Amino acid sequence: MNTRRTFIKQAVAFTGAVPFLGMTNPTLANEFLKRSEKNLSLSPEAGLNDEDFWGWIKEQYTVSANIINLNNGGVSPQPVCVQDAHIKYYQMCNEGPSYYMWRILDAGRESLRMKLADLAGCSPEEIAINRNSTEALNTVIFGLNLKAGDEIVTSKLDYPNMLNAWKQREKREGVVIKRLDLTLPEEDDTKLVKQYTDAFTRKTKLVHITHMMNYNGNILPAKEIADEAQKRGIEILADTAHSFAHIDFKLPDINCDYAGVSLHKWLCAPFGSGLLYIRKEKIKNIWPLLSSSMAEDNIRKFETLGTRSFPSEMAIGTAVDFHNIIGSKRKEERLRFLKNYWTEKVVKNPKVKISTSANPKHSCALALFSIEGWKPEDIEKYLFDKYKIHITTINWENVQGVRVTPHVYTTTKELDRLVKAIEEMCKEEKK
Repeated sequence: MNTRRTFIKQAVAFTGAVPFLGMTNPTLANEFLKRSEKNLSLSPEAGLNDEDFWGWIKEQYTVSANIINLNNGGVSPQPVCVQDAHIKYYQMCNEGPSYYMWRILDAGRESLRMKLADLAGCSPEEIAINRNSTEALNTVIFGLNLKAGDEIVTSKLDYPNMLNAWKQREKREGVVIKRLDLTLPEEDDTKLVKQYTDAFTRKTKLVHITHMMNYNGNILPAKEIADEAQKRGIEILADTAHSFAHIDFKLPDINCDYAGVSLHKWLCAPFGSGLLYIRKEKIKNIWPLLSSSMAEDNIRKFETLGTRSFPSEMAIGTAVDFHNIIGSKRKEERLRFLKNYWTEKVVKNPKVKISTSANPKHSCALALFSIEGWKPEDIEKYLFDKYKIHITTINWENVQGVRVTPHVYTTTKELDRLVKAIEEMCKEEKK
């Protein structure tokens, strides 16, 4: 409770400095603070079930009342305040594009960089603002100085865009790519770490780690793998597209040299927004994807994109503010609660298989399920046609099923509808 009281005091002090709360919308600021204080005064268990607070959070989104979106892992909607900020900056730019974009909003990038660095737990000089994790990770993959015979350790379950980038370097330059066969879910961290370390040799230059697996939400022991790699002089590239602003951690916590983030996923920032993290002393070693006149050790050399969407970029700051007022840890706990809420009900049915760990150390919001006798695509069709529930199917390597990803605006009543639909499918004849 002392921790919760401390958080309340910090929130009171913080809201006055939050632009969208304290300045853009003081009414929202006061209401948010009042409801947040009430929620935090409850026990952790009661706070997770405080549907009054989380229902109010839902009201901050303009999600459709006609479908239930449970594919937030693909891309998440933005709360109204982020949409409003985006529209405001868009209208500003159209009043005088070259003036407002290059002379006004471009200067705002530095304060945004500081805001993102605070969220990521690193120096602003280690953050480049870009469009998504694919761009960020490709910047490192193609920017590394590698030669024929150099080895890279990845897994077959890393994101396809990244695997294809590595394949290109393999084909063009003779770099050796080692692709591990991971069987997930896996709760034995020692076993996972050993799979990676067994692949390390004196020729290994970098290990590519997906912090939270896109397919079934398995959280890998990224820090433990990274620690072992660092002992051997091996660099670490982390794909944190699904873990950033989803679980409560800072990028340096996983001891990576490089990381890519999609901010339009769990942070609920504008579509097509992301960041690249590079440890300060490593910046000089990476070539930018696009030519730049910046100093070799300047993180801004990775932002030479020409004309870009300033409105989308500037509205990221509002998304960070919204996230911070909810709180990283409270958000993580609520997301995990939502996953547990529906999985614990359906897993009791012998026809249902949950391919995601129930251990809080190894999972959060994202979960994968399958039903005996049903193809993933048939489950997807049934859920949408009959219940208007939008999810996505997974058919990749040794992982097959239906992925469900709720967000902070998802209600337990909506998940009850999912549970009901799954129970109905289990009673029907095999497809």
